[in-house]
Amino acid sequence: MGYRLIEIELSKPPQAIEITPEQNGVGLVARWHDRLVGFAMVARPPGAPLSVEELRALADQHFATRVLVAKVEGELSAGTGPDAELPSLSIAICTKDRAQRLSRLLDSLEAVRENSPFGAVEVIVVDNASVDSATRETVGRYAGVRYVFEPKAGLDFARNTALRAATGALITYLDDDVVVDRNWLAGLAKACRDNPTAGGFTGLVLPYRLDTEAQIYFERRGGFGRGFYRNEFRGARFDNPLHPIGAGVLGAGCNMAFERNLLVSLGGFDEALDTGGPLPGGGDLDIFYRVLRSGRTMVYEPEFAVYHEHRETIPQLRRQYWSWGLGMMAFLTKSRRSDHELRPQHGAMVRWWFVDQAKALARAIRDLRGRDINFGVAEIWGGIRGLAGEYDRSRSRVQTIREADQ
Repeated sequence: MGYRLIEIELSKPPQAIEITPEQNGVGLVARWHDRLVGFAMVARPPGAPLSVEELRALADQHFATRVLVAKVEGELSAGTGPDAELPSLSIAICTKDRAQRLSRLLDSLEAVRENSPFGAVEVIVVDNASVDSATRETVGRYAGVRYVFEPKAGLDFARNTALRAATGALITYLDDDVVVDRNWLAGLAKACRDNPTAGGFTGLVLPYRLDTEAQIYFERRGGFGRGFYRNEFRGARFDNPLHPIGAGVLGAGCNMAFERNLLVSLGGFDEALDTGGPLPGGGDLDIFYRVLRSGRTMVYEPEFAVYHEHRETIPQLRRQYWSWGLGMMAFLTKSRRSDHELRPQHGAMVRWWFVDQAKALARAIRDLRGRDINFGVAEIWGGIRGLAGEYDRSRSRVQTIREADQ
């Protein structure tokens, strides 16, 4: 059983939605005059259609407020002056042994690059130690896409290789398991014009498909969702004394952009984070945190949107939650050591995180929610391992990799 993922344009009369006997729900991606305004998952009996009346009721329930905001913003932006000139842009894709998914992403980029609002756009594919030539051959089928090989396996190795190869004033990073929305570049351009001094940007991440139990479960638990309202993040918040340490609220690393010179000045990504199997996380949290601590703003822009292929199986999803706990605590270990000014807040964040995870696990046990118990235990165990020296072990592994590469 799976969910049918379908777009609805709310500015036009609704039409009934049919689903097959193999589907037991729909994922509604809502637009208003082509602008993304909402997402909702609706369970249905297998094969039961969603009528026009039901669709109208769902739109009123889930999307009415966001449509109103879109209308007001449209009125306010009408008659404004000419758009400011945008910087040059580098689009970096770091990939390893997933040529088919890479091709899917490059296809989606081809469509949005044709009418790019940016002055110059380059696409760089960093092949992160793939075992065969499929990635190189895939890149060769696309005009204007540069291929760079990075022999050291590890996502942050590849991200830094892309940073060195890029020529754009702005650099975006996309994971190979996403495809971009048709307004992806327009959304980034809008955020850049409205926030010309921002150091970085993140964007909306919606599901690419909801065909399996794990994909549906992950999205129901929140997925990568950060909502449909723009959010600006600075180095301090009155409503959160632990900000910016909880940098995960800013967005997801599969869809992010930065001023390139800022990343260079910060030393790029920490190559002891996001190193692959042993420590598959923490790199995005760390760079978000360091951008904010540098004094620069980061902006979450929902129109800067991608669609992510979630984990297909329950064991894969369980490992993802484990890696989230591991990466979070490895990041906190590193940043607590390097940022003496906020050291007390880092300790408080560690305590808060474990207490919050324990409360969630207790609720799952009380309500006999087996999947949530399984995932909660995995995330806590990942956090314990991350706190118990994983960052130091990763630094040692990375040093060995560097020495072998010399």
